[in-house]
Amino acid sequence: MSGRRTLRTDVAIVGGGIVGASAALALRQMGIGVVLLERDLCGSRSSGVNYGGVRRQGRPIDQLPLAQRAHRIWGRLRETIGTDGEYLRSGHFKIARSEADMASLERYRAQSRDFDLGLELISDARLRERCPWLGTRAVGGSLCAEDGQANPRLVSPAFALAAQRAGAQIFERHKVDEVTHDGQAFMLRSGNALEVHAPALLNCAGAWAGPIATEFGEEVPLQSGHPAMAVTEPLPFFMDWSLGVEGGGIYCRQVARGNLVLGGGGKGVALDADRARSDRDAIASLSAQAVELLPALRHAHFIRTWSGTEGYLPDRQPVLGPSRTTPGLFHGFGFSGAGFQIGPAAGEVLAELVRDGRSSTPIESFSIERFTPTPP
Repeated sequence: MSGRRTLRTDVAIVGGGIVGASAALALRQMGIGVVLLERDLCGSRSSGVNYGGVRRQGRPIDQLPLAQRAHRIWGRLRETIGTDGEYLRSGHFKIARSEADMASLERYRAQSRDFDLGLELISDARLRERCPWLGTRAVGGSLCAEDGQANPRLVSPAFALAAQRAGAQIFERHKVDEVTHDGQAFMLRSGNALEVHAPALLNCAGAWAGPIATEFGEEVPLQSGHPAMAVTEPLPFFMDWSLGVEGGGIYCRQVARGNLVLGGGGKGVALDADRARSDRDAIASLSAQAVELLPALRHAHFIRTWSGTEGYLPDRQPVLGPSRTTPGLFHGFGFSGAGFQIGPAAGEVLAELVRDGRSSTPIESFSIERFTPTPP
C-alpha cells in the first residue's frame, strides 16, 4: 500500500520494556542493526509500573546466574543508560512470620551459598534492635545487603533512550498487527504505516507475547496478572531496606522523599486488553497486611493506587531462549512479576543468542520446550 514505510534491518524486536530495550542496546553495542516496535511508550507497561525491587534473594536457584549477571549491570547503571534511576543497594529484607519461615530462609541460604549473596539471618532481640519499626508478627528474616531498589519509571524508559542514542530505530505507538516468516526473514506489519523485514526476531512483548509464539507453533500457557500497587504520603524516614515476605505477600520500600511504595496483598482487575486498576478489595487487603507488618502506617494516607499487566507462566519462570520451530526467533517473556532486576541481563542474553547462537549464562531452565506436549 502506498505510504507504508518499509525497513530492512538485522534484528526486529517486539516490545520496548526493560528486556526488549536492553536487548536493543546490547545489540547496538555489538554493531548489529535493530528496529524495535512498542505498542505504547517504551517502559510504560509492567517494566515501568512495577514495585521497583532490585533483588536476587528469593529467586529460584536456576535464576541466580542471570540475577548475578544483572547485578553487575545494575552496578554500572549510570554509565550504561545515562542515569542512576534512583538505584540504591539499600538491602533487601525478607520477613519471616513463623519458625517455619525462618527454616525456609535458612534452607535458601544454604542452597544459594555458591552465589555469594551474603545472606544474614536476623531474629529475636537482634531483630527488635535493628528493626524497631516492624510489627510483632515478624519473628525474623533474611537480609541481602547488596540487593536494593530503583525507580522503574526512570530506569525502563532510559534503556530505550540509550538504545536509541546507540543507533537503534525505535517506533513507539506501533502495535504489531502481523508477523510472518518466509523461510528467510521475518516480516512485521504495524497498521498501514510500517513494515519491517529482518532475519532475526526477538519476542519481548510481555503479557502480549503469547500470540507471537503461537503464530510459530509454540503455544504457551501465558496468563495476565495485575498487581495491586499504592504509594503513601511522605512520612518521616524510618526504613532503609526494601521488604518482602517469605511465602509471598506484600512488599514495601521507602524512598528518600519519605513516601512508601507498596505492592501485593491482592490483585487488581483488568479493565480491557490494555488497562488495569487496583480495586477496593485489593487495596483493603494491601492496607491490612501493611499495617500488620509496619504499624507506623496505621494512619498513613495512600495518595495514589495503580496496577498494570504482567505475563505469568504456571511455573513462575520466564521463557528465555531460541524458538524450537523457527530459526532466528528468540523469546524473552513471562517474567511473572519478577523481571525488573533480571531484565537487563535477559536482554544481553538475547543479544548473545543472535550473535553467537548461544549464551554465556545458563538458560536451559527457561526453554520454551518445557511447554511442548510430550508425544504419546
